[in-house]
Amino acid sequence: MKWKVGFFIVTLFFTCCTAQYNNDEFSIFKYNESAGIATLDPIFAKDQATIWATNQLFNGLVQLDNDLNVKPSIAKNWHISNNSLVYTFSLRDDVFFHDDKLFKNGKGRKVIAEDFEYSFNRLLDKKLAAPGAWVLSNVNGFKAENDSIFIIELTTPFPAFLSLLSMQYCSVVPREIIEARDFNRQPIGTGPFQFQLWKDGVKLVLRKNPNYFEKEAGKQLPFLDAIAITFIKDKQSAFLQFIQGRLDFISGIDASYKDEILTNKGELQEKYKEKVILQSESYLNTEYLGFLMETPLPLKIRQAINYGFDRVKMLKYLRNNIGTPANQGFIPMGLPSFSEKLNGYSYNPEKARQLVLAAEIENGFDTEKEILLSTTSSYLDLCEYIQNQLQDIGLKVRVEVSPASTHRQMVATSKLNFFRGSWIADYPDAENYLSLFYSKNFCPNGPNYTHFKNEAFDALYEKALSETNIETRYAYYQQMDSLIIESAVIVPLYYDRVLRFTNKNILGFESNAMNLLDLKRVRKNIKH
Repeated sequence: MKWKVGFFIVTLFFTCCTAQYNNDEFSIFKYNESAGIATLDPIFAKDQATIWATNQLFNGLVQLDNDLNVKPSIAKNWHISNNSLVYTFSLRDDVFFHDDKLFKNGKGRKVIAEDFEYSFNRLLDKKLAAPGAWVLSNVNGFKAENDSIFIIELTTPFPAFLSLLSMQYCSVVPREIIEARDFNRQPIGTGPFQFQLWKDGVKLVLRKNPNYFEKEAGKQLPFLDAIAITFIKDKQSAFLQFIQGRLDFISGIDASYKDEILTNKGELQEKYKEKVILQSESYLNTEYLGFLMETPLPLKIRQAINYGFDRVKMLKYLRNNIGTPANQGFIPMGLPSFSEKLNGYSYNPEKARQLVLAAEIENGFDTEKEILLSTTSSYLDLCEYIQNQLQDIGLKVRVEVSPASTHRQMVATSKLNFFRGSWIADYPDAENYLSLFYSKNFCPNGPNYTHFKNEAFDALYEKALSETNIETRYAYYQQMDSLIIESAVIVPLYYDRVLRFTNKNILGFESNAMNLLDLKRVRKNIKH
């Protein structure tokens, strides 16, 4: 049967260019990546497209479940020392790299602790310049004590460290394969699926790993026979492929088909309810406007901007209610430390006008002077909406649009006084968000793009880093978020949501707030 599956997938690869492929015997999950995929090496998995693909091919010591809890993967268990610095991982003895001709045994080579030592050293190799090397920046050292014990020692305690290890950067890879060929294009991992074929701009095919170590209710994972990823650049064309059943899944919503599939309440249009399943849940992404704190904009004007526009209407009319108004702080919904009790900013035009007037009197603020708001074309509609509403409270805002790459570079080098930004979590801990306001993280050497500096905030941040009690740490996080609100260092716009659309013959497809794609438990009902 194994040769038959492989032969079919090879045939599929050469016939899929027209997307006219069907097979009643095999379950093949099909999705599209409009942005393309540049590499399948996990140490370069910095964008969603690469993370999704490599997540099917590789495993690390730990993984996240759908509630973003850290669970065992190749490590069956671990122990953390009393000082929270030493992590000792015990590895499973039934994990094998995907079969390859270099292994010559028909099963692949068994993973041992030395493979993690090699993989981590490779991640830190300055010659490779891996974007994920920062994950190990707080690591003092690591070693394979024997084949089944791997030890990591931290420089300072860091409660979110296990979450960091769940990232694709920390996947285990085999030295002999990397030394033998181009690993970017022909990877070997331990994951539920293994590499089959890749044709640039056309399709990437991954097939079932028959020797995968995880099981579900005693049954071997994965349940699918293969994954086929297309690279249709036009998102509307990909949407049509999905509606026609040629793709099994699409993620997110594009303006080209937003109103076609969703009502302005964010629900499925009636005509699609019979054939499409919509999953929607909180996504760890906060959209915001940021102020460079060296700018002359006084506190009362920053507060007035926060009060001066209606986030509820903005989401309803411009985003079909995809998202939640950010009326709390910077920490997004979906994280355990998010608190609805945190008092942020909501629409209050009268209070906004009073703040503008007070800024004129107390700070000599000139309301005739334009405030420049920098953005990209993707968010122009949101910024123009805010611009129009702020005009009603007596503020003149001019919106300037730049290419996305230029905008990111100017934000990162402190060239913009008032800018649109977003922060998507790298790992599921609020420290990831609050690090943007720690004074030692000033850009360009860190992610503090606003150059916010507050001694009380810094003290809380440092206390939280060494706090092992979860509830106490969350309390510190919420105090820090309150300080961000009080200082009006940003204008939170909305907390994003994950939208996933699947056809109704796809079963076991689950979502999570990190928008990870895990297909090992997915089933596909095959039409006969």
